[in-house]
Amino acid sequence: MSRKVVRASKFRHVFGQALKADQCYDDIRISQMTWDSNFCSVNPKFVAMIVDASGGGAFMVLPLSKTGRIDMSYPTVCGHTGPVLDIEFCPHNDNIIASGSEDCSVMIWEIPDGGLTTSLTDPVVKLEGHSKRVGILSWHPTAHNVLMSAGCDNVVILWNVAHGEAVVRIDSVHTDLIYSASWNMDGSRILTSCKDKFLRVLDPRKGTVLSEKEKPHEGSRPVRGVFVSDGKILSTGFSRMSERQVALWDPNNFKEPLTLQELDTSSGVLLPFFDPDTGIVYLCGKGDSSIRYFEVTDEAPYVHYLSMYSSKESQKGMGYMPKRGLEVNKCEIARFYKLHERKCEPIVMTVPRKSDLFQEDLYPNTIGPEPSVEADEWFQGKDAPPVLISLKDGFVATTKSKEFKVHKSLMKTTTSSAGSHQDHSGEVHSLKREVKDLKAAIEELTKRVSELESKH
Repeated sequence: MSRKVVRASKFRHVFGQALKADQCYDDIRISQMTWDSNFCSVNPKFVAMIVDASGGGAFMVLPLSKTGRIDMSYPTVCGHTGPVLDIEFCPHNDNIIASGSEDCSVMIWEIPDGGLTTSLTDPVVKLEGHSKRVGILSWHPTAHNVLMSAGCDNVVILWNVAHGEAVVRIDSVHTDLIYSASWNMDGSRILTSCKDKFLRVLDPRKGTVLSEKEKPHEGSRPVRGVFVSDGKILSTGFSRMSERQVALWDPNNFKEPLTLQELDTSSGVLLPFFDPDTGIVYLCGKGDSSIRYFEVTDEAPYVHYLSMYSSKESQKGMGYMPKRGLEVNKCEIARFYKLHERKCEPIVMTVPRKSDLFQEDLYPNTIGPEPSVEADEWFQGKDAPPVLISLKDGFVATTKSKEFKVHKSLMKTTTSSAGSHQDHSGEVHSLKREVKDLKAAIEELTKRVSELESKH
C-alpha cells in the first residue's frame, strides 16, 4: 500500500513554464554582488529586486502589473550607504519590506499602494546593532513585527520592529560566518547553518542550542537548511568531492540522515524553498539554469525526485510567491521570479488538471496574512500556529492588512542615529505647523484686501 501511495503522487506531472516576454520585467540592472541570498522578494502586490546602484545600495519595488520594459529613471529605494545584500517583504503587511546591507544596518520601508513615484531614501525604522554587513533577513512567520537578522559578525539579532529595538542577541553560538537562518512553521525554533560546519536548531528567545549536527555535508562549501513538515530538516550542501547533495534530518536524532542524495557536480549554492501545503521542496541553484523539485513524505526514502524545470539562461536570484498570490483557477501551485542579468522572468508551476472546479487536494488551507501573536507576547514566550485561510474563491482579502505602527517615543532609545532621525521628524512637524500658520495669515490678509477694495 505504502509504495503505491508514494508513486501515485499527484505532483508527478507538475511542470514549469516561463511567462511570455511581455509579462516579464525588462531592462533592470540586477546587482552584481556575489552574495548568496535570493536578491528578490515577492508578494501578491509587489516584486522587489536588488539592483546595481552607484554610491550605495538600492533595490527596486514594482507593482506586479508593471511588466514590460522598466524605464532607467524608475524610482528605487536607496537609503543604504553600502550595497544591499538581502530584502524580504513582511508576511503580515504587503507594503512593508526590510533590507539588510553592507553598511551594517537593517532598514524597514513602507511602499505606497501603487508603487513608488519618487525614490525612497528615508526608512520607517532603522535598526542598528550589527558590527559587520547584514546578509540574512527573515520575518517571523506568525508574530507581528518580529524580524531576524544575521550578519557577518556571526551574530543573530531578533528585533521588535515596532519599538525599533533588538530584543534578543545571539552572539556566543556561531564561531564563524552564518550561511543561512530560517524559522520553523510557528516560529518557535530557528535553524542556522554556519561556516564552522554545524547545523544548529536554536531556541530563538533564549538563544540556546537545542540540537546540532556537525558536518551535515562533508564538503567545505556553504550549507543551507530549512524546516520541512513534522519538524524535520532539509539541508543542501556539498560532498567531499564537491558534488551537490540534499539530505533530510530528524533533529531529535541527528546522528544519521534519514536520506542523503547526490544531485550533480555544479558549484552554485542550492536555495531551498519549501511549500508546507503540498510537501514539495524546490531547489534553485544560484548560477544554475534549472529548478529541481522533490516531494517530501513521511515514508522512506522520504525525499522523492519529481522533475526539473530547465531553461537556457542562468539565474542570479529567485523570488518565491506566497501561496495567496497564485492563480488558483489555473492549478498553479508555485510561482518563481527568476532574475537574469537584465530582467526578471516569472516561472509558473502547474499541475495539469482537466476540471475547472476548485481543486481542494492541491489547495489545503494555507498561511494567511493575519499574524497570530503580537511581538511583545511572542517575546514573553507565547507561540501560536499560523492563521490559515482558504483559497477557494481565489484569494480575497477579508481582513485589512495589519497597519504598521512605530512607537515613536520608544524609538528614541535605540541609537544615536535613530535619535537624530527623531529630531528631524520634530523639525518637520514644526515646519509644517509654521506653513499652516502662514497659510492662515495669508488667507486673513487676502480677505482684508478684498474687503477694502470693495469699500473703495
